[in-house]
Amino acid sequence: MKLREPTTISPTFGLNTAALFNLPRPASECRIVVAMSGGVDSSVVAALAADTGAEVIGITLQLYDYGAATGRKGACCAGDDIADARAVSDRLGIAHYVFDHESAFKEEVVDQFADEYLAGRTPVPCIRCNMGPKFTDLFRMARELGADCLATGHYVRREEAEGGPHLYRANDATRDQSYFLYATTQAQLDYIRFPLGGLPKTQVRELAEAAGLRNAAKPDSQDICFVPDGNYAKIVTKLRPEGGVPGAIIHAATGETLGEHKGIVHYTVGQRKGLEIGGQPEPLYVISLDAETREVRVGPKRMLAVESAEVIETNRIGTVPEGAKLTAKVRSLAKPVPITLEGPLGDGASTRIRFATPEFGVAPGQAAVIYHGERVIGGGWIDATTSVAS
Repeated sequence: MKLREPTTISPTFGLNTAALFNLPRPASECRIVVAMSGGVDSSVVAALAADTGAEVIGITLQLYDYGAATGRKGACCAGDDIADARAVSDRLGIAHYVFDHESAFKEEVVDQFADEYLAGRTPVPCIRCNMGPKFTDLFRMARELGADCLATGHYVRREEAEGGPHLYRANDATRDQSYFLYATTQAQLDYIRFPLGGLPKTQVRELAEAAGLRNAAKPDSQDICFVPDGNYAKIVTKLRPEGGVPGAIIHAATGETLGEHKGIVHYTVGQRKGLEIGGQPEPLYVISLDAETREVRVGPKRMLAVESAEVIETNRIGTVPEGAKLTAKVRSLAKPVPITLEGPLGDGASTRIRFATPEFGVAPGQAAVIYHGERVIGGGWIDATTSVAS
């Protein structure tokens, strides 16, 4: 593939842009591939990369345009987003390529998302996407293009350490995306760069303005890319109509049938709203889902208390310090809580995390991401939980 000669606009950022990419040799001799989604974050990464003096190539993966189902013209890496990525690349004078990955994304992310909900689990498609179409394929493409590194707009920090780089939470806690990147392998972390991890989002927008990028004020994406209206049940039932079959709402403590639900895909562990079973002496929450019998089991909040969780398909980044005090996040917006690790972590092994105090609303299908201080040491998928009452 013949590459276009870069003609960077070299905006004055007031940053040591070369240091942000930790290049192995002088920037003028390097090539950086940037994953460009069309959003402001990845666009600023492209601008910072161009400012180093390296040759920069932007790559956009066209993923899954579910416009007919969502009522939106384009989804993540589709429609207007691709046009924005192309316009930014033109502004920066860098090469830009779009690769069609709709089939892989549908199979590895969207279909699995639907199947997980159908099985009574609560999936995290953004992690699946990073594990599959995004990182795996982008890494291959970047290497085939002879790039020295691949850079993305994720808000996490990569820091060199003895034995290889480590992964840390972003400095801006409100933007931290480390939960979604726990499955990054050590080999991937050697090659990838996250230049925004030390910056606040306000500064990123200022950098976009300084570079004259047309998407500097573009709103952040708030939802799953292929469910921009937040109605995931509509997507699931479109793909798996059996998920909308009604079933019984059962009291988890007494076994009493309290009503009928409108399909198991409408519910998740810890949910309170939408049960439509009034007249109860105390608020009821979804305690568990039985996909085989299509039962939604509900109970008081105390029944959500979990003492431990079985975690499967684990990944480890670096070593786990002996006797380290560990914490875990069991939902993307949850605060890390103290845990102990009972078993090996990494290489796909299963392990058990035990909470120092009861944790509530732990849902199978979600990820458990484990930290040592600010550092991500790995994680895996929550397969089952043990309640305090067990």
